Amino acid sequence: MELYNYFRSSASYRVRIALALKDLAYDYKAVHLPKDEQFNESYAAVSASRLVPLLRDGTNTLTQSLAIIEYLEETHPKPPLLPADAAGRARVRALALDIACEIHPLNNLRVLRYLVHDLKVSEADKNRWYKHWVETGLETVERQLAAAPATYCHGDTPTLADCCLVPQIFNAKRFECRLDHVPHVMRVFDACMKLPAFERTRPQACPDAE
Repeated sequence: MELYNYFRSSASYRVRIALALKDLAYDYKAVHLPKDEQFNESYAAVSASRLVPLLRDGTNTLTQSLAIIEYLEETHPKPPLLPADAAGRARVRALALDIACEIHPLNNLRVLRYLVHDLKVSEADKNRWYKHWVETGLETVERQLAAAPATYCHGDTPTLADCCLVPQIFNAKRFECRLDHVPHVMRVFDACMKLPAFERTRPQACPDAE
């Protein structure tokens, strides 16, 4: 397998975690987003969206981090990243989507660039935008975790939800977001970071880390 990704991309980090949890080997292919390498002809030829991550598995080319992780779950079901029961799977997917769809899209590189370059938002206001949506979005996750406390987001083993939570916290820390208001979120984050799959795939450990 080949994974095209950028070390600071939280969506890429999600997939790196899933691959590590399932102990799947892959070739790391760096795509430097701030340098616009995603628009290079060679990458544009394989990625219609010009986004990362992108996973190549044999003849299959897969995009969108959650779709990639679900593919890995179906093709390599052990260890599972989704619970066995329907209600548990729905809860884990909801937690993952609270992060991947409600927080992340408002704060990814394309949005921040548009705010600054096109709308002429100041650096300070850009950071205020980032912090607002991350901090309020994590409050939603906090309430869900507080309602059913466990070692990880759902139960005593990492799931798809944890694959999404940890990268979002790394980004939140990088932008100096407030996190003292989400103790359950941070408890789960700390538990995840004790596992090699999360630690060895963190942004600073990537080959393209700056």
